[in-house]
Order: sequence, then structure tokens, then C-alpha cells
Amino acid sequence: MASSPYSCVLWDVDGTIVDASVGILRRLNVALTHFGHPAPTREELVHWIGPPMFQSFQAQAGMTPEQAAEAVSFYRTLGKADGYTTDVKTYPGVSEIIRDLHAAGVPQATASSKPEIQVDALVDHFELRPFFLTTVGSTPDESTLASKTDIVAEALRRLADRGADISRPVLIGDRHHDVEGGNANDVPVIFVEWGFSDPDEGDEAAFRAASVDELRSLLLA
Repeated sequence: MASSPYSCVLWDVDGTIVDASVGILRRLNVALTHFGHPAPTREELVHWIGPPMFQSFQAQAGMTPEQAAEAVSFYRTLGKADGYTTDVKTYPGVSEIIRDLHAAGVPQATASSKPEIQVDALVDHFELRPFFLTTVGSTPDESTLASKTDIVAEALRRLADRGADISRPVLIGDRHHDVEGGNANDVPVIFVEWGFSDPDEGDEAAFRAASVDELRSLLLA
């Protein structure tokens, strides 16, 4: 039977497990033009995917916190109407790693900046629920529980509450927010390079994985 050097595994979702960029770009186009801002190009999605939308509407569109809160609400209404799983696909081979970690007895959790209701919808849609001990995402307003640091801490807390060994955790993610959140909680990070990121965002990660095979070799022996 396969084994892992880690006692538990935390997963980012967008850009790590799933590619939701098609729907995100469509909804951003509608939301930004609705509020009088130019729509982003696909190349600019690197700045939007990963951080909480509440932060991105401020950082990328120059909105005030009040305007950003209104924009997030509008954007989430679009997402609910779309269906949280519309135009979303898993990255090839990642689901198999999740299943194999479960088979090896490794507890797993999501640690995502996406609202938890969306994380749950995606986990259920791709039939990954049996392999996660808990799923953690942001609160709906993306402000009460939003920073990756807090989300990673919450994921560890929930795993521990469910009896998991959290003495040797690892976080898998594709953005600098994942690296920062992991490092703030003394959780080593495996930075995957197939998501939406600039190359230097993984400089402070413990490891890099350019492919699913490289990720598998870091997680399972």
C-alpha cells in the first residue's frame, strides 16, 4: 500500500483541483461592466483567480470596500444563477491523487478562498466527497473568514476536531496567497504550476510541482 510523508493534506481548489476560469471570466465581464468598469482579458485573470473576490474588486478595479461588497454580492448572484459547477473541469490526474491519498489513509481537507457553499458544490459534483474529511472555504461575505492564513488554520482545526493527525501537514496551492497562508501556519506548501500564477509566486514554497506526476511523487511513495 502507498504511504505519504504527510499526516494530512490541505488542498486549494481554484487553479489546483479545478479550472473554473471560463465561468469566472464570463461573470467578471458582466459584473465589471455592470458597475462601469472595463472587462478583464483572459490574461488578466491571473490577478483575479486565487484571492477573495472582495479583495480583488478593490485591488484590480479600484473599488472602495463598500463598492466591493456590492460587487461581490452581484457576482455571487450571477454564480448562483449559472450554477456553481457550470464550465468547471478538474485538472487531469488530480482527482486520482486525492483518491489515492484517501486509500493510503491520509486525511484531507480543502482550504479554499472560494465561498464554502461553492466548494461543497464542486466537491459533490466531481464525486470527491468521500475522500475529504472536511471541506473549508470562505464565509459568503468573504470578509469574516477570508484570508488564506485564517482558512488554513480553520482547516487544521476541523481536521483535528475530527481526530486527524495534523502533526505533519502540507498545503497544495497555486498562488502566493497559498504560500503565505501555509507559511503563516507553519505548514509547508507544494506550489503547483498549472494554475493561474506568475512564476515567482512560488518562490517561498517548500516544493514546486510542474506536473501531476511530480505532485504525486511528493505526496505518495
